[in-house]
Amino acid sequence: MRQTLRSALAWLLLVALAGGCGYTIGGNLPPHVKTVAVPIFRNRTQEPAIENVITSAVVNAFVGGGRLKVVPVEQADSLLDGEITGYSVDSIAFDASINAQVFRLRVTLNVQFRDLRNNTMLWRQEGLQEQADFRVAGQVSQTMALEESAARQAAVDIGRKIVSLALDRF
Repeated sequence: MRQTLRSALAWLLLVALAGGCGYTIGGNLPPHVKTVAVPIFRNRTQEPAIENVITSAVVNAFVGGGRLKVVPVEQADSLLDGEITGYSVDSIAFDASINAQVFRLRVTLNVQFRDLRNNTMLWRQEGLQEQADFRVAGQVSQTMALEESAARQAAVDIGRKIVSLALDRF
């Protein structure tokens, strides 16, 4: 019992001292950055409308995160700008007849986060990737629907990753 109490007090002291050393949990955005604008990402791929899916997912991730309010550019303290540079679908699993059974969808993009008040780049990330797998369905239209669902899932994951970078990178 005494040993447990000593250990607990030692940990408490360590945490208290570490707290005074400048360590923080969470990001350190510049204090004036309270809002973000997220214009529609540029689509440099041949996949139609993927920019709408990804931009919407990124906006929803910021809204869900709650730390930065999404506003029009004219009202924003910061700007998240992005371009989709890659969209690919590759076979990753086959049946005995060498027919594709599972595909991997991969989306690649470049993003940058700018402080509009100070006109500075807060960070830039090139080659950010996310992927999602989907199975082949009986009909082509079903497989296409599964690909769209995989694209939406990859977009949600991209949104989460970007919000994490924006809020916690500092």
